[in-house]
Amino acid sequence: MIRIALADDHKLFAKGIEGILEEEDDLLVTDVFANGKELCDYLADNEVDVVLTDLNMPIMDGFGVLDHCKENFSKLKVIVLSMYDEEKIYKKCIEQRADAFILKDADPDELIFTIREVFDGRHVLNFDRVKKQALQGAYFDAFRSRYKLSRRETEIIHLIKDGIQNKEIAKMLNLSKQTIETHRKNIHLKLQVSSRIELVNKAHEMNI
Repeated sequence: MIRIALADDHKLFAKGIEGILEEEDDLLVTDVFANGKELCDYLADNEVDVVLTDLNMPIMDGFGVLDHCKENFSKLKVIVLSMYDEEKIYKKCIEQRADAFILKDADPDELIFTIREVFDGRHVLNFDRVKKQALQGAYFDAFRSRYKLSRRETEIIHLIKDGIQNKEIAKMLNLSKQTIETHRKNIHLKLQVSSRIELVNKAHEMNI
């Protein structure tokens, strides 16, 4: 179980994130806070594995959270949530030892996989990956809706159709090979296929 603490002063957004994460069997949101100071006070007496922090908060912002966590909890992972895909902000967070940087309008699937990657120590820090989080894929929406596919999963299906192997897909999307393999397993389960050929045939049937 990955224990997560979240700090964000936008209550609706924070509750939305909490709800999304709580749907996953291996993720547990231990508490949600309105500012960085409340979160840091909580960490003094409670153990968590991953902190999700907004950058812009009253009393103590996300940069303050980063400093506090990295100075006092060497094993604690910190993922920054940001509205801005600005490289200057990204670089400052990485300089302060952020373990990952996620845009607030990224696909929920991207956040969930990033949490797992960071927890397992296999997340690849790359600004190009951050920029792609906000891109809306021009894919067949009915296909996604019917099979409950995420934007990332649909993107991977297109690459598989093009004959690209897991290792190359990982490089193209700035993800780890293990993450691609996990995505493929989930795709197979959702589409109820057991091989690449069946997957490609299913995609052709749906005209994507």
